[in-house]
Amino acid sequence: MSTDAAPTQSPPLAPPARLSFWRTSLFGIQHVLVMYTGCVAVPLVFGAALGLDTSTIATLVNADLLVAGVITLVQALGIGKLLGARMPVVAGASFTAVTPMILIGEEYGLSAVYGAMIAAGIFGMLVAIPFSKLVRFFPPMVRGAAVTMIGLSLIGKAVSMTFGDEPAGGAPLALALGVVVLIIVLMRYGRGIVAQSAVLIALVVGTLAAAALSLTDFSAVGSAAWFGLPDPFLFGTPTFPIAGIISMCLVMLVIFTESTAYLMATADHLGRPLEPNRLARALGADGASAVLGGFLTSFPDTIFAQNVSLVRMTGVSSRRAVAVAGGLLVALGLVPKMGEVVANLPGAVIGSVSLVMFATVAGVGIATLARVDYSRNDNLLVVSLAMGIGMIPVVAPEVYEGLPSSVRIIAGGAITSTVIVAFVLNLVFNHLTPARAPKETAT
Repeated sequence: MSTDAAPTQSPPLAPPARLSFWRTSLFGIQHVLVMYTGCVAVPLVFGAALGLDTSTIATLVNADLLVAGVITLVQALGIGKLLGARMPVVAGASFTAVTPMILIGEEYGLSAVYGAMIAAGIFGMLVAIPFSKLVRFFPPMVRGAAVTMIGLSLIGKAVSMTFGDEPAGGAPLALALGVVVLIIVLMRYGRGIVAQSAVLIALVVGTLAAAALSLTDFSAVGSAAWFGLPDPFLFGTPTFPIAGIISMCLVMLVIFTESTAYLMATADHLGRPLEPNRLARALGADGASAVLGGFLTSFPDTIFAQNVSLVRMTGVSSRRAVAVAGGLLVALGLVPKMGEVVANLPGAVIGSVSLVMFATVAGVGIATLARVDYSRNDNLLVVSLAMGIGMIPVVAPEVYEGLPSSVRIIAGGAITSTVIVAFVLNLVFNHLTPARAPKETAT
C-alpha cells in the first residue's frame, strides 16, 4: 500500500557502507515483506469488484508482482539518463488507479481499462519533465484531499470482499474482527520487522484460522504451474475510450504527486537535493509502469511509503538491497502457484486486511491535510468542496446515472472529481487571483 504523506524528516545519512551479500539479501527480503500485502491487494480489489474468477485474478497478481519488480529495479539502478531515480525506493501498484479502473471496466469493458492505462502511461512519460518543474501546483491541500478520498472510496470495496453477498455475521465477522485486532496489537506492541510486517502476519494467521473453520478452498493451487509468463493483452486488443483516457491521465498526475512526496523525503534523508532531472526520470518510470502494465494486465506503480519509512528506520540506504527486492518480486511474478494462493485467500481475511489498509490511506491523507494553512478561508473552502463533491459518488452514485458515460467516468469518480476540484480551486485562489489576508479571529 502506498499513501501520500511523506515520512517525518531524519538527519542526513553518511554515505552508505557496502553491505555483505547476506545482509544485502536480508534487507531486500525485508523490503518485499513490508510492501507485499499492499501490492497484491490492488489486483484482489479490482478483480473482486469486476467479478473476475480466481484464476484470472491470480494472473493479475502475477503480472502485478512482475511489473512492480521491473520498475523497482529501474528506480534503484536506473536506465542511463532516461528512466529511474537511482535511489533506494521500491515501486508497487497504486491504490489511486483502482476506482477509476473499475468504473472504466464497468462502462467500456476490460480491454478499455488497459487501453486507457497505456495511453495514460505514455502521457505520464511525456509530461514527467514538465511536471517535475510544476510541483508547486500540487501542494498538500491537493494531495491530501486526493489521498483521503482514495481511502474513503475503497472502504466499501473492503466490506464487500469481507462478506460478499451474505449478511454480516457468524464466522466471517468473527474472523474479520480477529484479523483487525491482531493487526492493531502487532502494530502497537510489535517491534522492528514484526510491526512492519503486521499486515502480512495477520494475513497468514487469519488464513490458518479460516482453514480451521473450513472457509478456505485452495484446490486450484495444485493445478497451477510453477513457472509462467503473464499473457499480454489478456482481455483482448486494447481499446481507447476518450473518457477513460482522461480519467487515467488524471490518475497519473495524482500518482506523480504521491511519488514526488516520497522521493523528496528519501532525498532529504540521504542528505542530497532532489534535482528536477532525477525527479523527472523517477516519474518517467511511473509512466513506464502504466505502459508495461497495460501490456501485461497489471497496474500503474508508485513509490511505496512503507519502504521509504523502512529506509529511515533501519538506516540502510543501499540501492543494491532494493535491487534484490526488485529481483525477488520479478521471481514471485513468474510463479503462477503464488498468484493462485493469493487469489484464493478467504474473503473475510483479505477484506479485513484491506479495510485496515484503506483506512490507513485515508488517515495519512488527513495527516497531509493537517499541514495546510487554514488561517486563509480560501484553503478551507478548497478542501471542503473537493471532499464534499468527491463523496457524492460514494454516498449517492445514482446522482450521475443520467449523465453520459464519458462525463460519468471523469466527474462521477470519487478520486478524479476530488482532484479536479482541488486542483482548479487551488489554481484559481492561490495562483491566478491575489491572495487575501488571513481572517482575524475574535478574542
